[in-house]
Amino acid sequence: MTLLKSAESALSQDMIEEKVKGDMDRVTIYRVLNSFCEDGITHKILADNGKYYFALCDSCNDEVHNHDHFHFRCTKCEKVECLDEQVTIKLPDGYVMKSINSWVTGECKNCS
Repeated sequence: MTLLKSAESALSQDMIEEKVKGDMDRVTIYRVLNSFCEDGITHKILADNGKYYFALCDSCNDEVHNHDHFHFRCTKCEKVECLDEQVTIKLPDGYVMKSINSWVTGECKNCS
């Protein structure tokens, strides 16, 4: 969890594996990350590049998750950030929303 706290952006499992190389194997990292997601510590985001990224939750727990916001992935440096902009959508009657996965890709301020 210290690694996610010190990160300035969301991290993929590959990025986490590289940083903890030798201390933890791939399966253990996967289990820990999924446990963090189930406990409301992190949220998992499937990016447009097919990778999952993990970021700390601000105000979630194991029962309530609120991640209806946009995510930005820089196509140059691969940095993934949660954006403050909330996504809202009106669904037809009878539909129930569980989550939204919204991505914006481009170049971050450091790469443009």
